[in-house]
Amino acid sequence: MPAPRTRHLCSVAAALALTAAGPATAASAASAAPGGLREVLFVGNNWDGTADVIRSSGDFAKVGRINVVPDKDARMAEINADPIKWIYFQAIRNSVGEGHDQFADDMYSTPDGRSVVVSRPSFADVVSVNLATGRINWRFPVAGYRADHMAVSPDGTRVAVSASTANTVHVLDIGTGRQLGSFATGDKPHENVFTKDGKYIWNMSIGDVNTALDTPGWDWTKGDRHITVVDATTYKQVKVIDMRQRLDAFGLKDFSDAVRPAVFSPDQSTLYFQVSFFNGFLEYDLATDRITRMKTLPKNPATSEDRTTWVNDSRHHGISMNPEGTKLCVAGTMDDYATVVDRASLQEGPLVTASKPYWATVSGDGKDCIVSESGADQVTAIDFATGRKVTTVPVGDHPQRVRLGHVQADWTGPGGN
Repeated sequence: MPAPRTRHLCSVAAALALTAAGPATAASAASAAPGGLREVLFVGNNWDGTADVIRSSGDFAKVGRINVVPDKDARMAEINADPIKWIYFQAIRNSVGEGHDQFADDMYSTPDGRSVVVSRPSFADVVSVNLATGRINWRFPVAGYRADHMAVSPDGTRVAVSASTANTVHVLDIGTGRQLGSFATGDKPHENVFTKDGKYIWNMSIGDVNTALDTPGWDWTKGDRHITVVDATTYKQVKVIDMRQRLDAFGLKDFSDAVRPAVFSPDQSTLYFQVSFFNGFLEYDLATDRITRMKTLPKNPATSEDRTTWVNDSRHHGISMNPEGTKLCVAGTMDDYATVVDRASLQEGPLVTASKPYWATVSGDGKDCIVSESGADQVTAIDFATGRKVTTVPVGDHPQRVRLGHVQADWTGPGGN
């Protein structure tokens, strides 16, 4: 690549580094609840079609529960009346759903704490559920046939949702469900991240994770996977980051370039991300546009080496960072553990046994890593300082995404239940 273009790309990366922010950053984790609101954690029980609401720190006790599919009968009637929708519904159940329907993937509360917005993969939509009544405020059908991960803007007014079968991200007004814009991505868009100042959206596409062509030699069949960065006002593409080139340059030609969960450092200069099939994570420097370090985490001897048995091509799926930026927390999904890793040395702490942990986030006070144990229907808190388990709280069937949010201070569930 000619030197002038190299300098240009580095300058773009540096500019983006100044504004990039990942989920559960120090600012979001430590934010105080506005007057009249209570900070909580929303736990999406994907196979249940419910969301448990628990305290955001301390004992993480249950506050209430929400049914996020109150319109299930109407949606099923709609699907059963359309052969194409029915085929996709069944395909989701029998592939990514592992024989179950996917009703609650991701969720964020509205700024006033009166509603929660949920992406529902099997129903290919996003809905806003009134927390007081349990009724749906609005519904937005996504392009294609499956909704996936979301992100909320720093001011809480917009949500971005991946329409995974349409290679599209929709950006919606969180209050009305009106589409404000959309943009094209790589194959099967997955994670979305707004930058700290709200100017950019980062999207990671992961390609086809349901095929059995999982050996490195067949990786090219998984599709076009890259990070798409867009202007969050115009929704025009600003930059594309193809990790294939960066992985090859680091000597990892056999690694998948499907970027899974990722987290930025507090100074927003460094990205830590997971990729398909890898039990560990990589460190990427935004200013120099290159991978700088790799951390391989222990394998569980009981985990099969047959990649086709790993759920949706995930070996490890879930990563977060404490507010100080000194510790990472990793969900070792197929290896049945979670661990806290020192950021400077990349030395892992105790391996905390967990059943198919699917996500990692940060508690409201920033002290603990919260991991969803999808195989045991519970969430577990792990102390960032010691790396040891603090407590475990039972939730619904197959918890996945866990997000900080707010409810009204006296809320205990729809109808007071």
